Amino acid sequence: MAGLTPRLKAQSSVPPWGEIQAPDHWRCVDFISDLHLQASEPVTFDAWRTYMQSTRADAMFILGDLFEVWVGDDIVAASADDLDPSVSFENQCAQVLQSAADRLDIFFMHGNRDFLLGPAFAGNCRMTLLEDPTRLDFGGHRWLLSHGDALCLADTDYMQFRAQVRSAQWQQDFLGKPLTERRTIALGLRQQSETRKRSGTVYADLDPQASCEWLQAAQAQTLIHGHTHKPGQHDLGNGQTRIVLSDWDTAAIPPRAEVVRLTRQPTHTVREAMVQRIPATQARL
Repeated sequence: MAGLTPRLKAQSSVPPWGEIQAPDHWRCVDFISDLHLQASEPVTFDAWRTYMQSTRADAMFILGDLFEVWVGDDIVAASADDLDPSVSFENQCAQVLQSAADRLDIFFMHGNRDFLLGPAFAGNCRMTLLEDPTRLDFGGHRWLLSHGDALCLADTDYMQFRAQVRSAQWQQDFLGKPLTERRTIALGLRQQSETRKRSGTVYADLDPQASCEWLQAAQAQTLIHGHTHKPGQHDLGNGQTRIVLSDWDTAAIPPRAEVVRLTRQPTHTVREAMVQRIPATQARL
């Protein structure tokens, strides 16, 4: 199915955001994030593949960190097996997305792990790339979508790192390096991240004031985001709400694989009545 092209809106107090007006035929919209797909975690990949094959959504928004790491779109061809290109992990993921795109519109927003996923891979999978943030008009309400990391203002070290790696010059330099070198750099960054987690570091949550400013500027009522791995719903005051998506790890005890779903219900006038938080295994056609 053909994805919609978001319009870009400029605003001085927040980053420019995209705008999507949901078409009338969308009755059900799914949101997922932070799956961190990788070949070494086949159980989570299988759960995602099954969900993608069976969801009844008309549109899906992937709000970042679909992949544990992404070092450039050329990794797909480079990872292919000479005898059977379909067996590489990246190609398996592409096939899942391509098949799902026959039935529903798929949108992808960059996360802190896969911000180098580019238009070549997205186009091949028929995904529409989104600005962070993007405003979605659906069901008579405005929903502001973000990965969430840009609002973790208290983590000043990460914010400096984010500004560096999101710059066009850094990405051009990085993607110009040989693939083996890029993989080595990415592995080193992942190891640093794991060391930081094991040290007991408490990660910053989204800044409430900045979150409210984003919502106010976009004239939206609810912020939907991932990144923090702390699923829940938070009242920000003044009629504003923050919905946090779950990460996915089906090997964990208990397993984690959750979808936030919006359903258009003309008989309901209360926004919260449209929101469901459901296990991926129940998101059936």
